[in-house]
Amino acid sequence: MKQIFLVFFTLSMFPLWAQDGVSRITVNPDLFKTQKEVSAIKDKSLVNSFDSTVVYLTDTLTLPFFDEFSRDNFQEYNATLGDPTLGEKLYYRMLDENTSLPLDPDTKLTNTKTFKSIYDPILDTTIYYYFDSIRFLYDDLSKYAPDYILNYAYPPFYVLDTLDGSGDPADTIWLNASKWDFVQDSARIFFDTIHAPTKLWLNRQAYHNYRFAVKPWSLGVVTFDGLDENGYPYNFNSSINANADTLLAKPLDLSVNTKADSIYFSFLYQKEGFGDIPESNTDSLFLDFYSPIADKWKRVWRTNGGATTDFKVAHIPVVNDNYFAKGFQFRFINYGSQAGLLDHFHIDYVHLRATSGYQDTLFKDFAIVYPINSLLKDYTSVPWKHYQNNPSGKMSDAVEMTVRNGSELTENNQNGAVNVYYEGSLEGSFVMNASTLSGGNINYAPRTTYASFHDFSTGYSFNPTLGNDTMAYFDYEGIATAQFPNNPVNDTTFGRQVFENYYAYDDGTAEKAYGVTGEQGLLAYKFEAYQPDSLIAVRIHFVPTVVDVSNHLFLLTVWDNKNGKPGNVLYQDQFFYPNQPIYTHGQNEFKTYFFKDTMKVGVGETFFVGMRQLEEERLNIGLDVNIDNSDKIFWSIDGGGNWYNSNYAGSLMIRPVVTSNMDIYLGIEENEQKIVSTDFVVYPNPSRGMIHIRMEQESLGTSFEIRDLNGRIVKSFTETENVDISFLQKGIYLISRIDNHQLVQTKKIVVQ
Repeated sequence: MKQIFLVFFTLSMFPLWAQDGVSRITVNPDLFKTQKEVSAIKDKSLVNSFDSTVVYLTDTLTLPFFDEFSRDNFQEYNATLGDPTLGEKLYYRMLDENTSLPLDPDTKLTNTKTFKSIYDPILDTTIYYYFDSIRFLYDDLSKYAPDYILNYAYPPFYVLDTLDGSGDPADTIWLNASKWDFVQDSARIFFDTIHAPTKLWLNRQAYHNYRFAVKPWSLGVVTFDGLDENGYPYNFNSSINANADTLLAKPLDLSVNTKADSIYFSFLYQKEGFGDIPESNTDSLFLDFYSPIADKWKRVWRTNGGATTDFKVAHIPVVNDNYFAKGFQFRFINYGSQAGLLDHFHIDYVHLRATSGYQDTLFKDFAIVYPINSLLKDYTSVPWKHYQNNPSGKMSDAVEMTVRNGSELTENNQNGAVNVYYEGSLEGSFVMNASTLSGGNINYAPRTTYASFHDFSTGYSFNPTLGNDTMAYFDYEGIATAQFPNNPVNDTTFGRQVFENYYAYDDGTAEKAYGVTGEQGLLAYKFEAYQPDSLIAVRIHFVPTVVDVSNHLFLLTVWDNKNGKPGNVLYQDQFFYPNQPIYTHGQNEFKTYFFKDTMKVGVGETFFVGMRQLEEERLNIGLDVNIDNSDKIFWSIDGGGNWYNSNYAGSLMIRPVVTSNMDIYLGIEENEQKIVSTDFVVYPNPSRGMIHIRMEQESLGTSFEIRDLNGRIVKSFTETENVDISFLQKGIYLISRIDNHQLVQTKKIVVQ
């Protein structure tokens, strides 16, 4: 009985540590640059000069300042050298102290005190005369604008007078160039004057998006986190909190205003949203005002971290006389982790205006809250040939539209519409019934958000004769309006229906990372296709998290359907040819994993795609939390004996690819990735304790890993000769070549 009890206890405890879960993302895939772009950024940062860069002279705005972030109102900087509108100026490192004119172009000076020595034959001694210091103004030109500082240094040579009767002439000994502390140089700066009054913000460190806030008051918010404008952490692996994103407004001219004008600054803010919760005791969001008169920033508002709530209102009077001048500015800054997509704050409806008052905290506006993700039933994208063959009944009977009445009064409702375009021409239109938009009520209740669903399953459908035999794209706009005066720009949202060669549930963006914890864990994603077909690959969007699992292994797997759950395995990678997570860059960018030997896997109308992982750690697939398809996500930790639904709402960023006329393009993409040969040979194989490795083509950053058949790493090494594996038990193992942290090839070895 004791033995039976122990077995039962082990099985019952297993799911407590082997289960599904979500992780925080350390980068923003939407902003992530390609490796080539990253290298260019890093190379540029190594140039310690502002030479040949463009400085933008911003325009100055006037009141009112208003942005509810439904559109991109961030200043673009796209001037290029050679533009006829650019001005220029040449700066020098070293200037004359009195005239501020540049010193001679060949000027070189040192901090080392130098001298002239003269030999006196009468006294039979050498007398040293130290050179006087040279005073000058200096700036290293590493940062614009130059800030010249008075400095002094010495000529970089010694004069040795050896006239002692030996016949040697006077000699000048130059110091080694490494001792030249000051060398004259120049940098040319180019100027571009901005005139773009509709662009309100000077930088993009904070993230403009339509997906991270919970129930915003209109389309779009700006999100603050620990990532820079390129989607990278400000400080990798840092555990120290610091200032992270700054959102800086253009200067405003308040010289025409006075305190009597009752100028107020208002905005909305939310903590966490669909992102990461900022800690209440360490994380903050600040607002600063800049006085051009005092030339100082002053903190005028702050809030600490905390869990998600509805958006809250901040309302701040502008009363300091020092603000009423040309050049007033404001900025938002978040204080939190600099290590990733963490500690989120969101702002909306930034409004600076005159003739306001303390009681004026209303945002009287009618707005669409979220974009329309798709007009298709269930999917955001389907294979074009599947839709062409089966267009009937594929339009959604529940298109979601979320709107908000920001008025303090009950407002009349009106019909909305969705218009569909192909190559700019109107293809069709749907009417969204007014009473449905307002939740079945006659009117919109004051300051209320409504989520409604509209039946587009009859009437218009995407024309299957348009496009070509491979793909088609339809643009659409959703419009919902109200009769009272409001901001009309956020009454319209835009989207694109993509038809290519894959099925997709997600919107192309990841807010979190999802996976299964447990060795040999299974993850399966259910698809109900428009028709039976053959799969050639699976596209997966892996996202980096705090734990790097890019060197872990998984076996791509396809199942058939068994009573709504994964059934028989139709395909699984061979154990000796596993895959690994590869992180992609940019919005809607996926890694395409092809089946072994370009195999085509036949599937019925209902099938499952996913993976069998070899190690315990979650593999962190992107999770789109704005669209919930958790009922189609299944996981198992007992080899498929028991399947469980996901415990987390969202859509996995996994897309099965069907065979089509796009196969040729996929083949080109795959061939480009194989330009460098990664083949290697292990010998002797079988081995009794020592192996050697021969590579067809060597590469920098190459290492090797040996794993047992449970996927555990038993040895990691970089050497290729006399590799000792005598400690391994007899059996079969996998040896993998890894180039620059990416697994490129795996082979089998036998230990005797």
